[in-house]
Amino acid sequence: MGIQGIDLSLIWGVIIAFGVMMYVIMDGFDLGLGILFPLIPDEQERDVMMNTVAPVWDGNETWLILGGAALYGAFPLAYSVILEALYLPLIFMLAGLIFRGVAFEFRFKASPQKRHIWDMAFIGGSFLATFCQGVVIGSYIAGIAVVNRQFAGGTWDWLSPFPLFCGVGLVVAYALLGSTWLLVKTEGMLESRMRLFSHYLAFALMAVVAVLCVWTPWLHPEIATRWFTHAHIVVFGALMLLGVLALVGLLKTLRQHHSHWPFVLTLVLVFLGYIGLAFSIWPNIVPPSISLWDAASPPSSQLFILIGTLFILPIILMYTCWSYYVFRGKVRIGDGYH
Repeated sequence: MGIQGIDLSLIWGVIIAFGVMMYVIMDGFDLGLGILFPLIPDEQERDVMMNTVAPVWDGNETWLILGGAALYGAFPLAYSVILEALYLPLIFMLAGLIFRGVAFEFRFKASPQKRHIWDMAFIGGSFLATFCQGVVIGSYIAGIAVVNRQFAGGTWDWLSPFPLFCGVGLVVAYALLGSTWLLVKTEGMLESRMRLFSHYLAFALMAVVAVLCVWTPWLHPEIATRWFTHAHIVVFGALMLLGVLALVGLLKTLRQHHSHWPFVLTLVLVFLGYIGLAFSIWPNIVPPSISLWDAASPPSSQLFILIGTLFILPIILMYTCWSYYVFRGKVRIGDGYH
C-alpha cells in the first residue's frame, strides 16, 4: 500500500537491500582479513593487516544495524518470521562479531605473550560470523516455511547441505575481498602474498559460483522457472556474462600487478551476485510465499520512519566516505591509530 500513489513498501525494500549490500561489501573485506590471518604468521604483518581497517571497521557495521532496524519497522512480519527461523545462526553470527570487535581493541594492548589469544579471537570470530552469514543467506534462498503468517519449520532447518555450502562460499568470497583490499592498502612481501592468494581465491570463488548456479535451480524449481523463462533469461544471461567479464578482468589485473582494480572488480563480482539473489526472490521478502506488500507495516508507520531515515542515511554515507578518505593510502609497518 502507498500514500498518494507512493509505494512505500517498494521504497523500504530498496533501502533495506541497499543497507544489506553496503554491509556485505564494507564488512566483507573486514571479515576477510580475519579469515586470511592464519596464513600470515609474522606479527608485524598482522599488525599492518589490522591497521588497514582499525579506524573504520566499527562504522562498517552501522549498515547491519540499519538493515535490521528498518526490517523491524517497515516489515514486522518478515522480521518475526526470519528471526524465528534463523535464530541460532544469527546468534552465532553476533557472537562472532563480538569476539572480533573485542579482539581489535585488546590485541593492540595485550602483552606479546598473550597476543595470540586475541589473534585466535579475531580469527575465530571472523570465520564464525562469515560462515553464519552464508548459512543465513543459503537458508533464505532455500525458503522459509510459513503457515498462517507464522514460521512453521523446525529449529534446525538451516542445518542442511545447501545453506552450509553457502556458508563456505561466503568465506571464500570475503577472503577474496580481504586479499584484494590488502593490495590497495599494503606493500612489499605482504602485498606479494596477497596477490598470490587472490589468484587462488578467484578460482575458488569461480568454482563456488558454478556449483551454486547448478545446485540452486535444481533444488528450487520456482527459482529455475524465474531464471529460465523467456522474460527473465536475458537478465540472468547478462548477469552471467558480466560476472565472467569481471572475473577475467580480475585475473588480468592481478597478473599486471594493479593495486586498486582487483579490489574494484571483486566488488563488482559481489554486487552481481547480490543482484542475482534479489532477482531470484523478487518480490518476496520471505521466500517463497510472503511478498513485500504482505509483510508491510501500516503506511503511516512506514512513512513516519522513512522521514527519519531520509535524514540519517545521508549522514551515514557522508561519514563513511569521509572516514575512508581521511585514512586513505598505504599502511606500513609501525603505522597505527592506537
